Amino acid sequence: MKSSVCIFEDVHYKRLFPLVYFRPVYDLRCGVFTLRQKIENILKGHRIYFHARNVLTGYLRELYPDDNINAIPETDTWFINGRLLADATVAKLVRTQSPEERLFRIDGEIAAAFIHGNNVRRFAESLLNLTSSEMNFENLPSENFSGTLVRYPWEIIHKTAEQMEYDFQILRRQTKASVTAISKHAHLLNKKNMLIGKHSTIKPGAVIDAEKGPIIIGKNVTIMPHAFIEGPAFIGDHSIVKVGAKIYHGTSIGEWCKVGGEVEASIIHSYSNKQHDGFLGHSYLGSWINIGADTNNSDLKNTYGTIKVHFNGEEIDTGSQFVGLMMGDHSKTGINVMFDTGTIVGVSCNIYGAGLPPKYIPSFSWGEGKSFSVYRLEQGLETARRMMARRNVQMSAEYEELYRSIFYATENERQNAGIQ
Repeated sequence: MKSSVCIFEDVHYKRLFPLVYFRPVYDLRCGVFTLRQKIENILKGHRIYFHARNVLTGYLRELYPDDNINAIPETDTWFINGRLLADATVAKLVRTQSPEERLFRIDGEIAAAFIHGNNVRRFAESLLNLTSSEMNFENLPSENFSGTLVRYPWEIIHKTAEQMEYDFQILRRQTKASVTAISKHAHLLNKKNMLIGKHSTIKPGAVIDAEKGPIIIGKNVTIMPHAFIEGPAFIGDHSIVKVGAKIYHGTSIGEWCKVGGEVEASIIHSYSNKQHDGFLGHSYLGSWINIGADTNNSDLKNTYGTIKVHFNGEEIDTGSQFVGLMMGDHSKTGINVMFDTGTIVGVSCNIYGAGLPPKYIPSFSWGEGKSFSVYRLEQGLETARRMMARRNVQMSAEYEELYRSIFYATENERQNAGIQ
């Protein structure tokens, strides 16, 4: 009998704010797949459970009605950290069926654990309470594990290009040839390094260049005339790449997005729009975002130094020369907005006007430049409902409850920033 698998959130989920207010850490996209999907791909045949923060439970059970959300397994279980970039080494680890309980660590943090059925409840309950995931297990043997636990949003950005290469190999084994509408006047370079989904359309003058990496285009995608896409890149189902768009390597675009202008090495979650001219580089956007015309972000300092971000009340040196914008779900920008390197924007913000805004903008902020007020809860909810309705998505009671809870949970950060 195969052991169960539980994908869990640990106490470090806050490092990935504001991107994980509306989703568990393992629903973040890195490459073609989310972190959750990567684990599922390599552990087929195992019964999989999902642990998440209690505030997400209602919405997740609605979103994934067939999944085991915050249920506790009763058999021997492999606990897999939802921040783990799963690959063949994880599959090999789980298949060893270790007879002994053991913790597996990356840089001191638990990446995985094998727990016997009679101890699973204690381990799982410590996770559900988001206390230390080592509670009652200090005496378990522990060993180092070779792998990657993502800690911050910019680490996911920097891993996306190589992850698309890995994901492409998985998809190529699973995907059959499909019917597409590719203009004879479109230019496909290194076509064997592409996967193009059913009923997708590539218009005249478009250039799809897979010479430097794979390109995966989902189902019902439209690539409009004179768009340029450079691999590695991913365009999700039902998305539209606008006329003259320039999509450079390392870009992953989710489902139902509309993207134009210049985009490089960025991740855009589903139902977000960046339709117009403007640069988005080394950035991570959540869902239900709208980027106004000629909005630009900087992702490189003129000094070529490493970029520092203001994060959870502290300044962190990312160690990277390239870090752009990280924006939470439901945020919007007006026309001609500019963002400095390493800017973090919370959820449900509305930003407009000239000048550089602060490098950290708390959730539910409304304003321009250095002047912000609170984006009132009911006003934000109504805007979210309207945007979702435009995509034929009705806001559920569970989603509204989550939205409200996030507003109140982020109240202190607005107060600390003097936003009233």
